[in-house]
Amino acid sequence: MSNININIEVHHVTRVEGHGNIVVNAKNGVLEECRLEIVETPRFFEAMLRGRPYTESSHITSRICGICAVGHATASLRATENALGIEPSEQTVLLRKLNFHGEILDSHVLHIYMLVAPDLLGVGSVIPLVQIAPEVVLRALRIKKLAGDLCAALCGRHTHPIAMAVGGFTHYPTTDELLALRARLVDARADMDATVALAKTLPWPAFTRETEYIALRKEDEYAFIDGTVTTTDGGRYPISDYRKVTNERLVTHSTAKHTAHKRESYMVGALARFNVNHDQLHPRAKAAAAELGLTPLCTNPFLNTAAQVVEMIHSIEDAIQLIDQLVARGIRPEPLPAFPGKAGEGFGACEVPRGILFHNYPDAGDAGAGV
Repeated sequence: MSNININIEVHHVTRVEGHGNIVVNAKNGVLEECRLEIVETPRFFEAMLRGRPYTESSHITSRICGICAVGHATASLRATENALGIEPSEQTVLLRKLNFHGEILDSHVLHIYMLVAPDLLGVGSVIPLVQIAPEVVLRALRIKKLAGDLCAALCGRHTHPIAMAVGGFTHYPTTDELLALRARLVDARADMDATVALAKTLPWPAFTRETEYIALRKEDEYAFIDGTVTTTDGGRYPISDYRKVTNERLVTHSTAKHTAHKRESYMVGALARFNVNHDQLHPRAKAAAAELGLTPLCTNPFLNTAAQVVEMIHSIEDAIQLIDQLVARGIRPEPLPAFPGKAGEGFGACEVPRGILFHNYPDAGDAGAGV
């Protein structure tokens, strides 16, 4: 083994929300290089926001990602509201949580069924999967359509929400729309049971890597919006102290910044959220985790996909409960808050499907310039 030389360069890997390269070099059995190069050009959304009215921030930043558009919009709104001292109403909070579950479902089903399952079932993509397992693909499409329709009912369209605004909404779902979605969410339990059954058959690689896991946490719910930045290595930070955790640094081989906290790196995303917040999962989600053999502290990064299955079940169940709350209290149009006359620095954070997202807007120094 000592005389083995390896030189691998894989260009344009396309499953990283853009594209990247993989480089692995070994000489005489010794690994010399192993890196992921993100070579996609930065888009500088920070510069796009300068001088724009605060009412436009969430609409601009939602375009950062077509998968996490709701997450970017929500984090932007929370940062803006924090800067302006605006507290959203109970109805707004409930609607945002419900909308967020739509995005979690939409992204997770895409990753589980369209990206991971074909690899582990021995086919090159979801296209040949249609031929060998059409029921699997149809199930995925049903869940994805439900997720998209949920977002569209609340925010005006399936992606890049247009109805969420600072302090509220500009469009509201009707009671009939919510009840129709609730019925579909209940029906989706059967698809989720089948998803758990599928996940149990997938040949997960037997690999572990102990690391630090970081996620938002709340003491009264499984956190997706707001919370405290929490690490499994010990330590909790308010969102305003996010730089103590991110510690971003530039590297020569990648346009993506690297981060570290108490170790050389840490993991975020579904598995990190599960490890930090497993006690806050819905009972049906806890049961699914047990069926998949997923227990905290899980250190197999491949089981991030299993954690996504668990989160999908939690999102469906919590969405049903949120709809019940909204219907019981009644949907009422609410006026958007007026600009309070002064601004400050604002911080917002959400758990988008692949990890914590932070938005930080400094004081513009001019009430008319936005945040």
